[in-house]
Amino acid sequence: MKRDDVSKLRDLSISQLQERAKEAKTDLFHTRFALRTGHLSDFSKVRAIRNDYAQIQTIISEKRIAQAKQGAVKPQ
Repeated sequence: MKRDDVSKLRDLSISQLQERAKEAKTDLFHTRFALRTGHLSDFSKVRAIRNDYAQIQTIISEKRIAQAKQGAVKPQ
């Protein structure tokens, strides 16, 4: 995933990111299935999709941590 793509993902909400993660997970399943059945000629696609999914999950975690920190701050 390119840096521009990552910065665009960081602008999305958690629910939108979860939807993207769901799509990536589905794509990963179909790509792995194609690999096992011999219909996939580009083996690097599995790794790329897996890395994209991991990047999306990382951004979701970062956003949740940031929300928790904002909620944990006591007003003075």
